[in-house]
Amino acid sequence: MDTEVSRDKLKMYTPSIIAPEPRSKRMGLAEMLGLKSNVIPIIAGPCGIESKEQLKSVGNYLKSKSMKLMRGGAYKPRTSPYSFQGLGEEGLEILREVGEMYDLITVTEVLDVRDVDIVAKYADVLQIGARNMFNYQLLKEVGRQNKPVLLKRGVCATVMEFLYAAEYIAAEGNKKIILCERGIRTYETSTRYTLDISSIPIIKKEIDLPIIADISHSLGRKDIISPVAKAVFAAGADGIMVEVHPNPKEALSDGFQQLDFMEFTSLLEGISSYLKAY
Repeated sequence: MDTEVSRDKLKMYTPSIIAPEPRSKRMGLAEMLGLKSNVIPIIAGPCGIESKEQLKSVGNYLKSKSMKLMRGGAYKPRTSPYSFQGLGEEGLEILREVGEMYDLITVTEVLDVRDVDIVAKYADVLQIGARNMFNYQLLKEVGRQNKPVLLKRGVCATVMEFLYAAEYIAAEGNKKIILCERGIRTYETSTRYTLDISSIPIIKKEIDLPIIADISHSLGRKDIISPVAKAVFAAGADGIMVEVHPNPKEALSDGFQQLDFMEFTSLLEGISSYLKAY
């Protein structure tokens, strides 16, 4: 009975912009960002930009692994007001400089309507974090930008609410939207959040947008990141987001879930082998 109710609720979602009828050819992540089809779609980088030296180290490493997408937080939404909040515009300047230096597409979060223009000035992709998925004014504002928007699912959001949030962006004219499953809050405590892998095929049946999974923030641990990454791709995800840091033990935020270079290399090799065989 509960399953039927859930299905009925999903049917209430009547897409008008991001899922046209008849359905158009699905635009994948590589096509949306102008990547070559042989590039493994992984958005990697530190949780927070801490210094130019730190991000240059990450950028150089990602370049050596033929990666094309780099994330890095300049404005950090932290649970505690006393935690590292990011470098702000200085961090954005570093992000752009390192991105240009190593020919990397940059992704960073915008927290406030007042910061949209300045973040868009420096970053290639604007990220809306889980905490702001319901911030409709912010969604509208990034919808007016001519840059791809990476929209993360809120921790308490249903699939239907997630899709409507994407509609807010598209309704303003910006259809370059990348959805990101980031995990939802449940009773389970073995991971930071519960990664709702089932949302990936469900969403791909409903709309014509690429969807990735943030396997770092959803798990909050790195010992199971490789099998989960493979499961995400098996479910049909267009890519993943993972945090990488030169020295996670010294990271100013979320060091426990960030991979060092050796760990990321191992993850990349495992994913590459899996995708070739899949």
